[in-house]
Amino acid sequence: MKFIFLSYGKNPAFNRPEEWIHRIRGYTGILEILSREHHVISIEQINYEGIFFNNGVDYHFLNFGKWELKFPAKLHQYVKALKPDIVFVHGMHYPLQILQLRIALNKKTKIIVQNHAEKPGNGYTRLLQKLADASIDAYLFTALQMSEAWIKQGIIKDRKKIYEVMEASSVFGPMEKSEAKKFTGATGDPVVLWVGRLDQNKDPVTVIKGFLKFANEHRTARLYMIYHTNELLAQIKKLLADAGNKKDSVVLTGKVPHEKMSYWYNSADFIISGSHYEGSGVAVCEAMSCGCIPIVTKILSFQKITNDGECGLLYEPGNEEELLSALFQSMKINLQQEREKVFRQFHSALSFEAIAATIQEIAVSL
Repeated sequence: MKFIFLSYGKNPAFNRPEEWIHRIRGYTGILEILSREHHVISIEQINYEGIFFNNGVDYHFLNFGKWELKFPAKLHQYVKALKPDIVFVHGMHYPLQILQLRIALNKKTKIIVQNHAEKPGNGYTRLLQKLADASIDAYLFTALQMSEAWIKQGIIKDRKKIYEVMEASSVFGPMEKSEAKKFTGATGDPVVLWVGRLDQNKDPVTVIKGFLKFANEHRTARLYMIYHTNELLAQIKKLLADAGNKKDSVVLTGKVPHEKMSYWYNSADFIISGSHYEGSGVAVCEAMSCGCIPIVTKILSFQKITNDGECGLLYEPGNEEELLSALFQSMKINLQQEREKVFRQFHSALSFEAIAATIQEIAVSL
């Protein structure tokens, strides 16, 4: 079977294929697994043109302009000439392009579209999304319930076309905690890690408030916060300044290069999140691949990741008291047994192998 993976987005800041493939390596592992049994081509748009072969996958780098991607006749003819069985489109916010793609392709070619946290459009976009539905053979969502808004608004008319698949996985894995801590310098019992943007959706303020109360009784606990945006940093610093000597239980680590995150995930006992919405939750997935036990919000993507709380602990977003209760409950967990449950969940549902197997099963069924 021949798969073509396609996006209508462009990343002109990248000039070299190796750099771009490294940048998206949390996703390319899926393609590499699929390529063991199928011909896999990924069409990429950076500031480079050419064909690049890497780990079993053919990467076709094209370099179309903005309007050529909005009305992509040349791109679609290129795709058609490759004679795919499956065209896999990233993102549900390209209905105009998908309508044109369906016209260009052989009638037997199936189109799969993956949701990457997009929500239904408004006005003209919503109308196009409704029209494009007839051209799409399958939709992939991280959690089935995330498709409800699309169904209620009449965009997706047939629930049978909806499948549950993670959008990315982790390139990391476990290492000795002592080795990881030599690099990070993390101390504490337990060590808790938070990773994300300092914005309202990630809700670091609720996480810190709950953790400070927890640390009042568990003085050895440490929360390390890794972030790459500063929206709420001033509010957080004031919150910590007002916490007196408890402020030392929260460490504002700041930016960490992604390739070094393995050390941090392997230093931590728990990964914590305060998110109100996530398309998938890649940081939590990466942490779980290293054995971190999740303490995360009860949102659809995290329910999927944790198998509805079968591993780790869930709490309502924005609920400081539920978070505090979960933190206290975490102290009663057998860490080794829970880590083993986390690893089982990761390998069975979140790994590159698990995701590729599900995509293959869907493609065959079409």
